Order: sequence, then C-alpha cells, then structure tokens
Amino acid sequence: MGLFSTPIRLGSSALLESSCGYLLQELKLIWEEIGQDQLEKEKNLLELEQECLEVYKRKVDKANIFRAHLHQALADAEAEFTHLLVSLGERSLPVWPEKKVGTLKEQLDSITPALQEIQLKKDERVNQFRDIQMKIQKISAEIAGRAELNVDVTVNENDLSLTKLEEYRVKLQRLQKEKSDRVLKVEACMSTVCILSTTLGLDYSKIVAEVYSSLNESRLNQTKNISDDILSKLNRTMEALQEEKKKRLEKIQEHGKALTNLWSLMDTSYEDRQIFSHVIDFLSVSVAEISRTGSLTLDIVQQAEAEVERLDQLKASKMKELFLKKEMELQEICKRTHMEIPSELEMDSIFNFINSGEICHADLTTMDGQISKAKEETLSRMDILEKVEKWISSCDEEHWLEEYDRDENRYSVSRGAHKNLKRAERARITVKKIPALVELLMAMTRGWEEERKKLFLYDEVPLLAMLGEYNLLRQEKEEEKQRQRENKKVQIQVVIGQENLFGSRPGMGNRRLSTRSINGGFGGTRTPLNRRLSIGMQQLGSNSINTRTQGSSFMKDKAKG
Repeated sequence: MGLFSTPIRLGSSALLESSCGYLLQELKLIWEEIGQDQLEKEKNLLELEQECLEVYKRKVDKANIFRAHLHQALADAEAEFTHLLVSLGERSLPVWPEKKVGTLKEQLDSITPALQEIQLKKDERVNQFRDIQMKIQKISAEIAGRAELNVDVTVNENDLSLTKLEEYRVKLQRLQKEKSDRVLKVEACMSTVCILSTTLGLDYSKIVAEVYSSLNESRLNQTKNISDDILSKLNRTMEALQEEKKKRLEKIQEHGKALTNLWSLMDTSYEDRQIFSHVIDFLSVSVAEISRTGSLTLDIVQQAEAEVERLDQLKASKMKELFLKKEMELQEICKRTHMEIPSELEMDSIFNFINSGEICHADLTTMDGQISKAKEETLSRMDILEKVEKWISSCDEEHWLEEYDRDENRYSVSRGAHKNLKRAERARITVKKIPALVELLMAMTRGWEEERKKLFLYDEVPLLAMLGEYNLLRQEKEEEKQRQRENKKVQIQVVIGQENLFGSRPGMGNRRLSTRSINGGFGGTRTPLNRRLSIGMQQLGSNSINTRTQGSSFMKDKAKG
C-alpha cells in the first residue's frame, strides 16, 4: 500500500524518478521477504529495464510520427493557401502569416484562421461560378431547343478569378439579351398568329399545338422553347396565315366587285344590298387594315360566292335588255356630242356572247366603261363643241345673207321686209366674226389633239379638215366675188362706150345707167351676165365640193344649208 501513499504527478521527471526508485526499493523488500535468490532478482530487474525501454521507445516513435504529421499539415496548409491564392487571383485575400517561434501546434494554430477565411472565400466563389454556369446552360438549352431542367455543372476550381467570373457574367448577359429578344419574337409571332387565327375563324390552340406543344403550356416550371427551329416554324405558320388572309380578301373583293356590278346592272334594291354590306366594305381596305374577329371566315367567302352565282343565273334573262339599254345610252351620248360611235363589230360580239350565255363580268362592264369614257371625253369636248355650234350657226347666217343679197325684191315694200333688213344687218356683223372664230376653234382643236394624241372627230369627220375646207371655200368665194366686181366694172364701161358711140337723149342715158347699176348691184331683175356669174359660182362650188372628202362635203352642205 506504500506505492499509492505518495502522490504521483505525471509529466514531472523528478517525481517519476523518485516514484520509480521507491517502487524498486519496495520490490526489493518484497523479494527479501520472499527469499528470492540473487540470480532471479537480477533477471527480473533486467526484464523490467527492458520493458521500460520498449515503452519509452514506443512513446518516442509515436511522438516522432505526430511531429512529422504536424510538419506535413503545416506544409499542406501552406501549399493549399498558395493554391487558393493563385486560383482566386485576388490581392485582397488574407496574407500567409510569417512563421513564429513556438511549437508546431502553435505555428499550425496561427495559420488556421487565414486558411479557413480563404477556404470560405473559395466556397463562395465556387457557388458564384456554379450559379452563373447553371444559368448559362439553362438559357443555352432553351435557345438550342433542349428541355434540360436538371443541369449538372462542373466548376473548374483551378481558375476562380474575378476575371473569369466576369467573362461568365458577360456571356450570361449576352445570352439573357438573346433570350429576351427571342422571347419577344416568339410573343410577337404568337400574337400575330392569334390575330390571324381569330380573323380567319381558325382554332388558335390547334395551330399552336402543331408548331410545338410546350408553347401552349403555362406552367411556371416549364421551359419555353425559343430555338431557331421554333421561330422558323412560327414564321412559316404566320406567313401561311397571312397568305391565306390575302387570298380570302382577294376573293371577297372579287366577289364584292361582282356583286356591285350585278346590283347596278339589275337595279337591286337597297334592302337586298344591305345583306352583303360587310362584303362591300372590304373593297376599299388593305390586308393590314383587317383584324376584326371572324371578318374573313370561310363561311363569309362561300356566302359571297354563292350570292354571285345566284345573281349570275338571274341576270341572264335581263342581260339582253340591259345591254340594249346601255347601247342606246352610249349612242345617244355619242350622237349628242358628235363623237365616233364604238365599233359595231365589238357591240355585235358582246351581243352574241349574251345570246350564247357565255358572257362574263369583264364583258358586262365593257359598256359601262365605254359610257364612262364617253362621258369623260364629252366634258373635254364641251368648249370646242360650243364654238362649233356657234360657227355652224354663223355659217347658216352667212348662207341666209347670201340668199338675201341675191333676192332682187329685198328692198320692196312688202310685209316683213324691215325684219329681214334688220336680220341682214345682224348677219353681216356675225359673218365678220367668222374668221376669228375659225382661227380660235382651230387653235383649241389642235391643243385638244396634242393633249389627247388623237383626232377631234365631229360626226366621224376630222374637225380641222372641216375648218380647213371652210377656209378654202371662203377664199374661193372671196376670189369669185372679186372677179364678179371686176366683170361688173368691165360691163359698165362697155355700156357707157356704146351709149357714147350711138348717142342718147340728154338726161335719159344717165337715168337708165343709174337704174341699171342699182338693179344690177342691189335688187331688181338680174341681167343675163349676173345670172351667168351666179350659176358659174354655184358650179364652181359644186365642182370643188365633189373633189373633197366626205367631211368636206358635209361642211359644204352645212354652208349651203
């Protein structure tokens, strides 16, 4: 019991030595009391010393191993710190502490906080890289058309610098911008497809399902496909719907024009026309202006087409009557304005088509077109026609004045003679204005022909030819009058010479000469010479007329009444 009576403090070499000596003394006392021989004692003491050496040796080896582990941990920590500094590439990170004097544990404990801090920085940076790379891969998958929701990202921990992180951020921003643009394009295409579908009366959901089923799903966790393939399909679908819209509008406009023409031809009532007023409203609109729901459904097109076919069947019985009515209207316009009547061959051709039942809307509108053209040309001819009528009226007055001047009894005291005298005075004023009127009329006609690049026909005769013929005839008349005046002077001189040669009673010769001059110049009975001159002038005019064209003959007939 003496072994435990003395307190033993582990870790104190002096106490250990005293404790070991005490125990050894106690062991010897026990051996002496037992009677242990000396050889056995020495043997046991040797074994005891050997066992103590083995224990110390094991403790030393274990301490050496632990020290080596501490040196390796210290080296590994330094290497890891350096590697993290290089991979993170930041100057603001913790600095490796200088080695201090102290035990290995103290040195290792001194660098642990800096290592832990940089390790936390690394973990944070890895999470940033992983988050950015996951977003990049998700957007890339959406753009490529791959529905990859569970993205496995591997971060390269050898390069965790802010420069590399910024590169990923720039790439992410670029992809986000591209995604935003694509989403806007998809939404715009979808909106257009929706409007076109509702306008054409088609099922929008079926059309979208044919493009891609995911486009018609609204779940938040569903990745929307915005790939080039989807955009291409949407564009093709949109173009197909736009083309269908254009075709339907063209058909409705075609049927609308046909309905308008048929209504006009058949005098359809306002109430019957109102049923298809929505079709007529499309005549003056473009494709882009139509977006109302159901405005271009297939039923509307078919209804308009059916109405056109129905009216086509009804119009056959009235077509002949309508054609003859419009033909008379056209002829009346042409006759009233002295224009050329359209070719009879063309009119007969249309009439034969009507009889055979092969007439189409294009042929039916020919008469309306010609009537409109005739009315348009009538407006451009009005000023000239007014001058022509004035010229013809002046020519009539000129002819009357010539007949009046040839009347030998125009100065006789008879009933109505004073009225003829006044008319003759007005006629002479009118006749004096004819040359200026003809020049003005010719200038207006030339301007009209230059503008229209065609001849101005008056009753199928060129008006300029008529005016030129009139000027020529008028010149011939003036020359004939000049010859008559000269012949009359010669005749008077011959009579005076004969009277001077044979003699006459004083006073009577002068009185007879005066009477003859008056009778021969203004009235009374014409002398045979004057009558022959008048007949010769008429023959001259007749021969001149016979040598002219049909238009010239017409003008001379007008001039001679």
